[in-house]
Amino acid sequence: MSTALNVKIDPSWYDVLRPEFESGYFQRIKQFLLQDKGSGITIYPPGPLIFNAYNLTPLPAVKLVILGQDPYHGVGQAHGLCFSVPSGIKHPPSLVNIFKEIQRDTGLPYPQSGCLEPWARQGVLLLNSLLTVRAGQAASHAQIGWQQFTDATIRAISNEREGIVFLLWGAFAIKKRSLIDERRHYILTSAHPSPLSAYQGFIGNGHFTAANDLLLSRNLHPIDWRTE
Repeated sequence: MSTALNVKIDPSWYDVLRPEFESGYFQRIKQFLLQDKGSGITIYPPGPLIFNAYNLTPLPAVKLVILGQDPYHGVGQAHGLCFSVPSGIKHPPSLVNIFKEIQRDTGLPYPQSGCLEPWARQGVLLLNSLLTVRAGQAASHAQIGWQQFTDATIRAISNEREGIVFLLWGAFAIKKRSLIDERRHYILTSAHPSPLSAYQGFIGNGHFTAANDLLLSRNLHPIDWRTE
């Protein structure tokens, strides 16, 4: 699937999300983005990276889902994977706390790179609930329809796959558990890694070893949480 925004998505996702792409609300999302672009407004991530999470982790490859909320809105940060930034970009505060918990939980050293593409290539779907944002304006695309699309994504995973581990951090993500069939999948919840809440239940949650234990229980390869 491609559009005038130079957006493409992996066929495995397009097949299950075709009704969304053909819906009226998705046409309105496209028109909204094209209007912003035509007005000279910078949108993050760049068009080719809007569906980066889907393209790096096709539906049959998904083993684990981490759900974020809004793309980063600073220059050079957003590249279509929740919590992730390209290599060489300063780690945002939530990502710092994610790496601190990995270090505490697994003993791995704190990494230099904040790029989580190595996780995505192992089957970790790094999904933001909103897939675009205006530069410098947090949650500026919160009302254009993306949540309907990403909710459909979560439902598709729940319906099409078995034994997926969902990591839901913070109240916003935890609300999405209603989209998941808990008889068929695993859900781990905790506080959000934001500095406002990280020490109220995120640091110490043990989710990274717990998720791998669940994967191993299904005879699946655990995730290597290193980024380099």
